[in-house]
Amino acid sequence: MTFRTLDDADLQGRRALVRVDLNVPMEDGRVTDDTRLRAAVPTIDKLRKAGAKVVLLAHFDRPKGKVVPSMSLRPVVEPLSKVLGAPVAFADDCIGQKAREAVKAMKPGEILLLENVRFHAGEEANDRQFADALAANGDLYVNDAFSAAHRAHASTEALAHLLPAYAGEQMRLELNALDAALGHPERPVLGIVGGSKVSTKLDLLTHLVTKLDKLAIGGGMANTFLFAQGHDVGASYCEKELADTARDIIRLAGQNNCKLFLPIDIVVAEKLAPGAPARIREVGHVDEEERILDAGPATVERLCRAMDNSRTLIWNGPLGVFEMPPFDKGTVAAARHAAALAKAGKLVAVAGGGDTVAALNAAHVAGDFTFVSTAGGAFLEWMEGKALPGVAALAQ
Repeated sequence: MTFRTLDDADLQGRRALVRVDLNVPMEDGRVTDDTRLRAAVPTIDKLRKAGAKVVLLAHFDRPKGKVVPSMSLRPVVEPLSKVLGAPVAFADDCIGQKAREAVKAMKPGEILLLENVRFHAGEEANDRQFADALAANGDLYVNDAFSAAHRAHASTEALAHLLPAYAGEQMRLELNALDAALGHPERPVLGIVGGSKVSTKLDLLTHLVTKLDKLAIGGGMANTFLFAQGHDVGASYCEKELADTARDIIRLAGQNNCKLFLPIDIVVAEKLAPGAPARIREVGHVDEEERILDAGPATVERLCRAMDNSRTLIWNGPLGVFEMPPFDKGTVAAARHAAALAKAGKLVAVAGGGDTVAALNAAHVAGDFTFVSTAGGAFLEWMEGKALPGVAALAQ
């Protein structure tokens, strides 16, 4: 897929409607993590330097088409201004007279944030009339919110058909990284999929075993695969009703020459608590009251060797309960090994998803990966091979 970037655009004096992701975590009206704000900086800076009027469109939370004061974007203005090092004006609506007057008052290089687009029902309905009202305040459209690209909403899909449409800098980074990981990767390609439930990642697993050379399954979902192979999993979380599905995925992997890596040893404990006494067991040797909470050292060592023999890694989901030591050791060790290979230029390492980003941050290695996506649902749907409406709308 090819798409237009800001390198192709005439920007001087033009009103750029920029869809960004400002859906940041907040507590008592204060932003607690400005990662998504910082991700918007390169696009905004590029537009400002080229003399564009930067009009930001964004959503916050789920107001479901109604004005909910606690979901206003106004509290984002100050922290956004801080990361940009430039003033940010605010309009109390994203369409209508308030938006129109605020945009009309702008000078080239200035920044304006419009109120939450989801305060209007037309946003999530992808309503053409609402999209027309948004488009009235722009000369061109820039989508820089990959994390919202899996939604066919007015500000992510319809608007791209009404104005000349471009991918922003963060969007370009995401698309190029994902293409390098799954579209046209250097082979062999290794995938790591973790997390608790097979049921939430069925489409992902089914797609990946037809695309990858190797796939490692970890976290709670590995318990379901171990159970499907006849191993005792004790008191571990396990979707036993999906045993047949797990066996189908194992067969599909074999048919597509995708080598599956399941745990060969595990870390168990009788309760999930910080510092709980943990033991290493061979697969299948789990007492009735024990729970599998992390990958064992032999499993991690084998996974690291698989990384050594790969050229591309795509990772979604932790190998264990990484939030709670000592059950973070497997994820941290694997993450540090992948990061070292990526930093040395031996591996293209792409990771994404909320828990994955948190795990890499906990291991202090996110900065050494080739690319880490902050997108959740959009990253997963891309990995599942699904078309993303917000991306498709940018195609030339």
